[in-house]
Amino acid sequence: MSEKKISESLKSIAADIRACRICIENPEKSALPHAPRPVLQVSSSARLCICGQAPGTRVHKSGRPFTDPSGDRLRNWMGIGEDVFYNADRLAIIPMGFCFPGLDAKGGDLPPRNECRKTWHDQLFAAMPQLELVLVIGQYAQAYHLGARRGKTLTDTVSRWQFYFEEPPEQDQPKVLPLPHPSWRNNAWLKKNPWFDKDLVPVLQSEVARLTSH
Repeated sequence: MSEKKISESLKSIAADIRACRICIENPEKSALPHAPRPVLQVSSSARLCICGQAPGTRVHKSGRPFTDPSGDRLRNWMGIGEDVFYNADRLAIIPMGFCFPGLDAKGGDLPPRNECRKTWHDQLFAAMPQLELVLVIGQYAQAYHLGARRGKTLTDTVSRWQFYFEEPPEQDQPKVLPLPHPSWRNNAWLKKNPWFDKDLVPVLQSEVARLTSH
């Protein structure tokens, strides 16, 4: 497939996602409790992709991914500013759920909607064969991108980052680097696992610099 056809296919899929109303008109279970506002950032030139969970309340309001303290921490881990982070030509952002899923009874975010993964993710990633590395943040993204290779816990998975980074899931597939969610809720995890800052973050920053330098 030519680069032009890839670009046209990707544009078409992205437009369909932004217009998607499946979770309102044909939901698997209960309907989305508010109007859909899909959030993603894609291009046919980005070699690096972030795959996280789903937009939170602040991102739902802004319409831009990671416009919250979690985004600040993630950009710090990656060693880049907003100028690179929000440059779609350099960096793709594809959450497991494109819309804010709503809040649970305790005020926490609900899981990403299954409709997104089942309807869009396979064809979206197929339309981006130029990707070289996917940063998979949290258990839902890790389940999708790592499958049976994922560890029993998030710590098991992230601690094996070198294995995943060096061994892509399949031939001609991008490498995968698992990360914890950059939320403040993981402050205790980060303190208990100093190897993350010491060993993984430098490799992450090196790869980010390499893949976003064009």
